Amino acid sequence: MKPTFGKRMWHVLSCGLVLAVLVGHGARSLADDAPAGDGHPGKIVSGYFEEWSIYAANYNVANLQANGVADRLSHLLYAFGNVAPTTGAANAQCQLADTWADYQDPYLPSVNGQAYPGPLYGNFAALLQLKQLHPELKIVISLGGSSATNAAGFAYAASTPALRSKLAASCIDLFIKGNIADGISAANLFDGIDIDWEFPSAADKRNFTLLLEEFRKQLDALGESNHRQYLLTIFAPAGSQNYSNIDLHNVATLLDFFNLQGYDLNGTWETVTNDAASLFDSPQDPNFGQGLFVDAVVSAYLAAGVPARQLVLGVPLYGYGWTGVPNVNGGLYQTSTGPAPSPAGDSLETPGVATFLTLGSLPDFEHFYDPVRIAQWIYDPSSLTFWTYDNPEVAWSKARYVDFRVSGGLGEAFVWAFKDDDANGTMVKTLAAGLGRP
Repeated sequence: MKPTFGKRMWHVLSCGLVLAVLVGHGARSLADDAPAGDGHPGKIVSGYFEEWSIYAANYNVANLQANGVADRLSHLLYAFGNVAPTTGAANAQCQLADTWADYQDPYLPSVNGQAYPGPLYGNFAALLQLKQLHPELKIVISLGGSSATNAAGFAYAASTPALRSKLAASCIDLFIKGNIADGISAANLFDGIDIDWEFPSAADKRNFTLLLEEFRKQLDALGESNHRQYLLTIFAPAGSQNYSNIDLHNVATLLDFFNLQGYDLNGTWETVTNDAASLFDSPQDPNFGQGLFVDAVVSAYLAAGVPARQLVLGVPLYGYGWTGVPNVNGGLYQTSTGPAPSPAGDSLETPGVATFLTLGSLPDFEHFYDPVRIAQWIYDPSSLTFWTYDNPEVAWSKARYVDFRVSGGLGEAFVWAFKDDDANGTMVKTLAAGLGRP
């Protein structure tokens, strides 16, 4: 499928938009005063709320309401549920990943100002309060994640018709029907299921489709009985070695949308610095021609027959960093001695990875922008440290890309993850404003 705009024309359009942003707004946020997008119905602005965000980051569902981010959202994905026991033999059942965070913690701040009556507490109770304030908000449980145990559980459960049926029934009973524990219900919390299998192998290709068919069948049957429509989505990988193991055309007929990974295209698993989530390629990139940019991923899914409106583009709220980087080209495309030290106070506490919350306010760094790739980075020549991450200007440009990549636009955008934004929710608000949900 050919894009509506040629790549060269889109470069011109996007660069012009970004120039207008930079001239018109300078360094300040675009979230509150940016013009809206085309405003057509069905736009998706969503993001992942990690159950563990209540710990090190001290980020709660209440934050989404307090900072106004919830007003901009159409969907929220809750990460994660498990698809296999963490120990013992594999089993085709869904399980809660963290019972304390999910429904037991009685100390979380209220979302609507009312005390949680119990016996349901934790994030589930908070999310129900959020839905009361935002009845149109759809909340989806995401199953799996970057866990070898869950990947093995998916492969096992997808391997036979009986196990596929068992897994789908278990997940629907636990999350959609809300039977989370004896005498404790979270009914009417989740509006659908997101399958985050990272990642099916070539041997799993047919079984992955069959597993989604089973989930679709059982969700539709339940919806017919209670007059509701339930969502089925997947986390859709950016790497060709992974999406080649998915029958994208047939899978598209089963899904409401794809949560398309628009990040981790480069990172600290490489020794040379690079943009982690650029929109386009550049001949200057040492990885030029390898498809490690967002538009290549979008193009591959479109070429496979996935409808554009089913592609919801992922935008990262974190970045990657290297140290020992020579002071050449602002540190971009340079060698390194390894991942950058974790910045002080960053909730991820991981060398080479840090949140937008932290990176957006690091002192002593020079800021750089690439108008060809639509990417930005920061570099400190004194510490020889380089970080690549999306800022509000890049988020705005990605919103414009989403709306104009094809006629009618893509299916809009999501973020990973809410807790990594700043306290005002600047990145989500900027993205939402660019997509017409100001």
